[in-house]
Amino acid sequence: MADLLLGNVDSSASDEDIKSFLVKYGFPEYDAIQHIPGDGSRPAVLLSFHDAPAAVLRQLQPRLQNLYWKNRRLQAQVMAGRFN
Repeated sequence: MADLLLGNVDSSASDEDIKSFLVKYGFPEYDAIQHIPGDGSRPAVLLSFHDAPAAVLRQLQPRLQNLYWKNRRLQAQVMAGRFN
């Protein structure tokens, strides 16, 4: 199991928009999503992939890093071994 923190996501993007976007760039479908509004200037989403190892997400991460989507430059970080 691994998580992907996707930062600077447009707050108007729906969960379905995010899922379609990620699948378009080769990511598997996520199992859970958590919206992190922060102070509102750079909202993020935390995506959990239960069946995808962190190594797979790390290979895909460069496809999203600094990519413009919905007029925002995305930041992507793979988080493996996170404790709840």
